[in-house]
Amino acid sequence: MPEARINDAVLRILRVKLALDLAHRPFARRALLAELGSPEHRAVARECVERSLVLLKNEQGALPLKKSLRHLLVVGAAADDLGAQCGGWTISWQGSRGNVTPGGTTLLAGLRQVAPVDCAVTYDASGTNLAGADAIVAVVGEDPYAEGKGDRADLRLPEADLALLRRARAANVPMVLVLLSGRPRILGEALSLCDALVAAWLPGTEGAGVADVLFGMKPATGKLPVSWPRTMEQIPINVGDASYDPLFAYGFG
Repeated sequence: MPEARINDAVLRILRVKLALDLAHRPFARRALLAELGSPEHRAVARECVERSLVLLKNEQGALPLKKSLRHLLVVGAAADDLGAQCGGWTISWQGSRGNVTPGGTTLLAGLRQVAPVDCAVTYDASGTNLAGADAIVAVVGEDPYAEGKGDRADLRLPEADLALLRRARAANVPMVLVLLSGRPRILGEALSLCDALVAAWLPGTEGAGVADVLFGMKPATGKLPVSWPRTMEQIPINVGDASYDPLFAYGFG
């Protein structure tokens, strides 16, 4: 990479910092601290989630979820895990599973908020009790990580996640897969097991923003900011590569 390219990137950052007067006022105003986590802030965060989701697959009219549903079953431990939604750099450097910060809404809680009044939303993390479900939302996600500690030689979904999806598929009802991740994962068999697939990235504290899109209260308008590889052998993959053949192209959605 030429030095001029690095200098250009640094100058772009410095120009923004100078425009914000960070040279003379480097710290945030402590008087604004009480507004953190306010309803107004969370409403903006929820809108960001709604607009960032990318619909990668939708067959058999699986999405949006039908307003006539009487029993929606949610499976997968990540569906009720705030830490999995937030990823790394949340309170701690690497982040963690569980309730990492107060006031957040998991995807499961969000689905219960926005589901029709006469639709029961039940939860089975292991996906072993599928009786009576009209539709299933399966949620899988990476463990939180930051920087080099998240490096992996293999980005395929773990066998435990695939086994969960196979059990959900056996119920023979519409099945929506929601993937929580900070990067594309190698989907493999998972793509054929689901009727619909949503890349939800790391929605942070506002799981209800995902639920808004699943129930059609908001449209799925997000576009892929990266090319999504088919296999590990394709990584790295970028627009302009001589043999560009991604699973989902840059800008898909």
